[in-house]
Parts: sequence; C-alpha cells; structure tokens
Amino acid sequence: MKTIEYFYSAHSAYAYLGAWRLAGVATEAGARVVHRPFDFLPVLRAAGAPPFDARSQAHIDHFFGRELVRWAEYRGLPILRHRPTHHDNPLALANGLIIAAQDAGADACALSRAILQAHWRDDADIADAGTLLPLAHVTCGDADALLRAATSGAVQARHAANTDKAIALNVFGSPTYIVDGDMFYGQDRLDLVARALARPFAP
Repeated sequence: MKTIEYFYSAHSAYAYLGAWRLAGVATEAGARVVHRPFDFLPVLRAAGAPPFDARSQAHIDHFFGRELVRWAEYRGLPILRHRPTHHDNPLALANGLIIAAQDAGADACALSRAILQAHWRDDADIADAGTLLPLAHVTCGDADALLRAATSGAVQARHAANTDKAIALNVFGSPTYIVDGDMFYGQDRLDLVARALARPFAP
C-alpha cells in the first residue's frame, strides 16, 4: 500500500485547510496517511524561517486577513478572521493525542481534522485536556485511554522523534507530505501528491 507521510503541527492553518482534501487524495489512491505531528517552532528555527512575531505587520495582515480567508472559501471551510487566541500554547498534548490514536488503530485522520477545526473554527485551546477529550470521544471512542497515552513517555518520545526527523529531512513548514521520498510542502500541492501516488515524478 502506498503511504503519505504527513508532517504537520496540530495548530497549523494550512494543515486545517488541506485536511479534507488530503483524506480524499488518500482514499482515491488507496493510500495510507502516516501522521507525523511535530513541534513547530524547533522545525521552523532549524529551517531558518522567521517566526510570525518577527515578520512585518503587512505580512501578518495579509496572511490572516486575506490568504487564509481566500483558501477557506475555496475549500468550503469556516475559519477565524483573526489569529487564534491560544495559538502559542504548547503542542505536545494535541500532537501526542494524534500519535496515540494512530498507535491504537483509531481514526487519527478524523481526530486530527477535529483538533485543527477546533483551533481554526472555534478558537478553542487545544493544549487543554477539556477541549481534547470530547473531540477524541466523538472520533475515536476511548478518549480517556488515548489522553493517558498521549502524555506517556513513549508517545512523547515519538513526538520528539517526529520533530527530529522533520529537521533531518529539511522540512520547513506545515503541512509537508512525503510520497516515496518526494517532498511536497503546503496544502496547495495536494494535487501533486495525488499525481505522485499514481505516477512518480521524474527525479
């Protein structure tokens, strides 16, 4: 079975905007999505990209005021018109929950979409267990067990390993998709991901 390695963070705007299209691409190709949620800031720093607070106000205004809204309309998704209130909170719990769901054979894709949507549609705090528990219950069932697993040493070690792997692969943003070693950055490349699953691009 073909796989799509999916490197992203649980608070990523473009991961949210591409999440439903990614599911469609995987289904159409009979491919499996392998979730690799990572800690965003270390990957960004390693890539040499400036954090948002170091970017110009014009860039920030365009990103939140126009670009995201335009893509949300194109994808048919609701989205906040401002930077999420809790956007700078730690990612370890939300990312860990997705890893735990994947380990348990639960629907990690549905859970991931629910977390991303809670952040970008509902302005929810995805670092808070009270936010995550109902999302895990609806999408995966045994939410309490998954939440316990998410904070375990084993799952958090995999979270750190995903971050290290993203840095080693020179991932420079979220989302990034890898098919047979070929890297595609950004949800606007999902049509290229679909093509790579059907027929690899020339080296």
